[in-house]
Amino acid sequence: MRGLTVPRSVRHAQRSVRERLPNFRVHRSGILAFLGVMGPGLIAGLAGNDAGGITTYSVLGAQTGFSLLWILPVTTVMLVIVLEMAARMGAVSGQGLGDLIRDDFGIRWTLFAMVVLLLANGANIIAEFAGAAAALEIFGIPRFVTVPVVAAGIWALVVFASYRVVERVFLSVAVVFGAYVVSAFVAGPNWGAVGHALISPSLSLQPDVLLLTIATIGTTVTPYMFFYLQSSVADKGLGPEELGLERADAIIGAVWTNVIALFIVIVTAVTLFGHGVILNTAAEAARALAPMAGQFAEALFAFGLFGASVLAATVMPLTTSYTVCESFGWESGVSRKFHEAPVFMGLYTALIVIGAVVVLVPGLPLIGVILISQNLNGILLPIILVFMLRLVNNPRIMGRYVNPLWLNVVAWALTAFVTLLTAILFGTTIAGWFGLGPGSGSGPP
Repeated sequence: MRGLTVPRSVRHAQRSVRERLPNFRVHRSGILAFLGVMGPGLIAGLAGNDAGGITTYSVLGAQTGFSLLWILPVTTVMLVIVLEMAARMGAVSGQGLGDLIRDDFGIRWTLFAMVVLLLANGANIIAEFAGAAAALEIFGIPRFVTVPVVAAGIWALVVFASYRVVERVFLSVAVVFGAYVVSAFVAGPNWGAVGHALISPSLSLQPDVLLLTIATIGTTVTPYMFFYLQSSVADKGLGPEELGLERADAIIGAVWTNVIALFIVIVTAVTLFGHGVILNTAAEAARALAPMAGQFAEALFAFGLFGASVLAATVMPLTTSYTVCESFGWESGVSRKFHEAPVFMGLYTALIVIGAVVVLVPGLPLIGVILISQNLNGILLPIILVFMLRLVNNPRIMGRYVNPLWLNVVAWALTAFVTLLTAILFGTTIAGWFGLGPGSGSGPP
């Protein structure tokens, strides 16, 4: 059963290499070579700073100030390790992560992972449309205008454009994250205090702060980022010859996404910490900045939220479509026409339509939707990390590109740590549902 669909995926990978690889070998050295390869890692990293991530970082700054900034260097290292492995597997195998999971672990584990990923990403897509709508509502644009326009735009982009056009649009949208950098400088923090907090670990054992710490780690390292990166590397046709450049792309993506997270925490810490502000969404954080840091800071924060939400609202359904189709041997790829990859394009379309329609339903508890998606991602993350470590150490797949010993030690320790944190967060959430713990009656961090 495991080998039924392997030939199709292998032929797809080989065809992708033949069709696309020459485009990236015109300039084989220097900055031009890197620019030709750059994209998958940077986009995967930045897509992690979605509406839910921005909300978590905003709450972290508003509730704890600078005291937990030291977490961000730790999550940067974690994300670098995982994204590098995903990029390496994509370049060496020419296959997506879903493809390799099916080949190595069989259809049952694949089906379980795909169902959880589909539910988690579906809930996240709803949250992204809600984030985009809330951001433009700050400027007086109603969601009944924003959501249909955004949905139609991102659907047309992927369905009608080539991979290279889609990637360039993604990279151009990534520029909006600079709004958070500017807003932090507008807020005027004590940079000496920021530097000291980054290298001074301290952890409160208060339940709410502990859960916020866990949520911050969980929102930084999420499964859809790995799936997107590996599928994108394979679809782009990058091979072992470009591995060094793609590794650099993945590392830059991991570092840059956490730099953005750092500035989000800084701006909310400077303006909201100690003022008794309670946040549930990133849009509330933007509105709360106005009386503290001025309308300009509010506008910058909202602008960043809109761009981040639109990017994630495109990447998440794209990731889901890639992964599901790879896992079951169906044709996939952004450069393919609708009739060439009907399941891929059909699933992408369905996820966007459902996400947009749900956000327009009056009175829907979107906070509950985000909470569900966080917990589903929490269930999936440790399992996917185990899959990745098994796959990246398989000589049949990776040849001489398997993990070195030191990286395996660090990666397995990371997996154990994430599993423990996920168990704590999931257990506390369940207890909160029954009124037994600090999560009782609360929304997501």
